[in-house]
This record gives sequence, C-alpha cells and structure tokens, in this order.
Amino acid sequence: MTIRKSTAMIAAITMLAVGACAKKAPDTLPPAPEGTGDTGAGTGTGVIPGSQEDFLASVGAMGDRVFFDYDQYNVDAQDQATLQTQSQWLQRNPAVRVTLEGHADERGTRDYNIALGERRANAAKNYLASLGVDPSRIQVISYGKERPAEIGSTEEAYAKNRRAVTVVINR
Repeated sequence: MTIRKSTAMIAAITMLAVGACAKKAPDTLPPAPEGTGDTGAGTGTGVIPGSQEDFLASVGAMGDRVFFDYDQYNVDAQDQATLQTQSQWLQRNPAVRVTLEGHADERGTRDYNIALGERRANAAKNYLASLGVDPSRIQVISYGKERPAEIGSTEEAYAKNRRAVTVVINR
C-alpha cells in the first residue's frame, strides 16, 4: 500500500514540476533581427534575396528545370536559355549553393534511371560551370524515376518527368 501511495505522490510531484516549467508565449514578439524579412528594401515582396523563392521569382515559372528527350542527357538550345537565366541569378548571389536534381521517366530499371538522372544533372551543372558558375557551389543528386513530377504512363507525363531541377540549398 505504501508503494502505491509513493508512486502516486512521485507522479503528482513530477506533473507539477513539468507544468511549472512550461513556457508561455509572449504577448508580443520582439522585432525581427536586422537584415531579415521585408524591411521595405530589396524586392518589397517579403522574399528573402538568395532564397528559393527569390530564385523562382527571378527565373520564372519553369525556369528552375530543364527537360530532356527520351534516353538523352544533352543540353539543347531551350535548356541553354533556361540555364543562362539561372547562371545570371547565381552570379548575382555568389554565396548561394544549389542542388541539381536529376530525374527520369518511369521506363527503364531503377539503376538505369538513377544513372541517367545523374548524367542529366551533371550536364546541367557542366553547362552552368561553362557560364562561369563555380562548380563547387553545385551539388548533384539523382532520383531516377522515384520522384515523378507527373504521375502517368503517357508521353506528356514522361516528358515532364525527364528533367533536372535546380534547388537553392542555402543563402
């Protein structure tokens, strides 16, 4: 009987101690540190310069990705124009690092598509490097067919999935 009372008392004391340590949110938050958020300078939209949002706003809707033909990894003229826009943004933001994600459509084996996605991401990286972007700022990863942009077994879906996507990883 005393063990049961002792256990109950220890549990009650623990609950009181934990409850007493809980922090309550302040009524007002302190101001944001200088240089963060929208201070009325810069873009005026609340977009942080050098962020993924800034990148997407600068390069346009589909400007974060380049597309490839079936079983190909060459950078064509349209891809070059997209990568030139990305290069300009990267040169304006020299502290930013990016990841180039390589993707493939669902056809082919997992291993083959991982290798193809890597070749696609490296092709985009090499083109950016040829435009003056330091290759040490660009990380490459391949997802193969594991992360489709569009689900489906149609030519349209396949075309959207054969891509390399540029993602800002820090600022």
